[in-house]
Amino acid sequence: MPAITPNTPPAGPLAGPLAAPLAGPRDGLSRPERWRAMTTIAIAVAMSVLDTAIANIALPTIAADVHASPAASIWVVNAYQLAVTVSLLACAALGDIIGYKRVYWTGLLVFTLASGACALSTSLPMLVIARVIQGFGGAGIMSVNTALVRFIYPRDQLGRGIGFNAFIVAVASATGPSIAAAILSVASWHWLFAVNVPLGIVALWYGARVLPATPRSGNRFDLVGALLNAAALGLLMIAVDGLGRGENRVLAGIELVAAIGFGLVLINRARAMTAPLLPVDLFRRPVFALSVGTSICSFMAQTLAYVALPFLFEDVGHRSQIATGLLMTPWPAIVVVVAPIAGRLSDRSAPALLGAAGLGVMTVGMALLLTLPDGASWADIAWRMAVCGFGFGFFQSPNNRLLLGAAPPERSGGASGMLSTARLLGQTTGSGLVALSFGLGGAAGAGIGWGVRLSLGIGTAAAGMACVISLLRLGQMRSAR
Repeated sequence: MPAITPNTPPAGPLAGPLAAPLAGPRDGLSRPERWRAMTTIAIAVAMSVLDTAIANIALPTIAADVHASPAASIWVVNAYQLAVTVSLLACAALGDIIGYKRVYWTGLLVFTLASGACALSTSLPMLVIARVIQGFGGAGIMSVNTALVRFIYPRDQLGRGIGFNAFIVAVASATGPSIAAAILSVASWHWLFAVNVPLGIVALWYGARVLPATPRSGNRFDLVGALLNAAALGLLMIAVDGLGRGENRVLAGIELVAAIGFGLVLINRARAMTAPLLPVDLFRRPVFALSVGTSICSFMAQTLAYVALPFLFEDVGHRSQIATGLLMTPWPAIVVVVAPIAGRLSDRSAPALLGAAGLGVMTVGMALLLTLPDGASWADIAWRMAVCGFGFGFFQSPNNRLLLGAAPPERSGGASGMLSTARLLGQTTGSGLVALSFGLGGAAGAGIGWGVRLSLGIGTAAAGMACVISLLRLGQMRSAR
């Protein structure tokens, strides 16, 4: 494969606005161009995040309509998550090689077409296959969206760009259940996916014209590394899911060992490469490695709370699903407000210190939820959730800014892909730990409440660990000066 220089667009079906060369070195786009580009990114990112939330809400309806068992219908969610997980780093590596705009636009095209296929599905196998394809498209969007932000905003405003991205993710996460419920109240579940098609068409047309072209490395794509990465992360996710559902533990153990084995081979192979698919070259930079560790621990803590608390509210507190949804809302609602502010502050102040402060607040919030008294009022629960949301929102944008900024511009794709992979690893591990906590509680005859408390205790420890890791970055940054 011949090298492709930044100023030589490759010929082929994606030539034209998608392969437009860089006119020269630019530190971000002008303000009007910037807002047009971020509008396109906002639409696509919101679609990919919403699709995870709305599928969870619609599972009972989908299962009844296609005559599937509840256990089988879970694959409507798992198929999407699995496809995203196994292809994220591969899509990020492609972004470094052929340009982030092309990977992003192609991912959006696949996502939009697959959404149409989901809407037309008449059976569970059809829907699951369409969701797998949709997940590959979602990986194309999520793997390089942060890398694109780096070329949309000037260096001294990168934090506000990342803060805006976090704002979109938080809004989509917070409103997803409500949007799904609203659509299901007036239409069939097919429309949950059909609404993506016109939005995707608009974003595709707009994105081809306004997203910036980026430098391309021209490196060869590491197919073997991509397969090893897919095997390692895919088996890890399947093993954790199997353990959580109480399925064959021997089989889950074999899958876990195999995942570790594939992972070790991938890491050993990547060490000899200059720009590997798994960015081990970036992990040699202490700030990058610490930022990834901080992200994994923080998302683990968040997921432990998000998955365990509904059981506390409904099974122990005997509240309705609507009440539970309202009680869970303060966390993402506060993130919506705080994340953009934290992003702007990270352009002027030490991001590591801001992240540590946010994680310290989140740790306190998790401890407050852990010590939540029985029969707590709505207000008692809401303000504790708000404290967690404030801390998480204050940490996220500065941490992402540090992680992305620690990588050289030509490795922005690898950094962006690792950012999303760290989030998924934290979420997967958190879900597995909740299932383990509930299993231990059941085995001990202690009940669901005990399992929730154990989950929140682990989450508090994970948030505290993330805070410590974030503080370690201060020393690394001082020594690098």
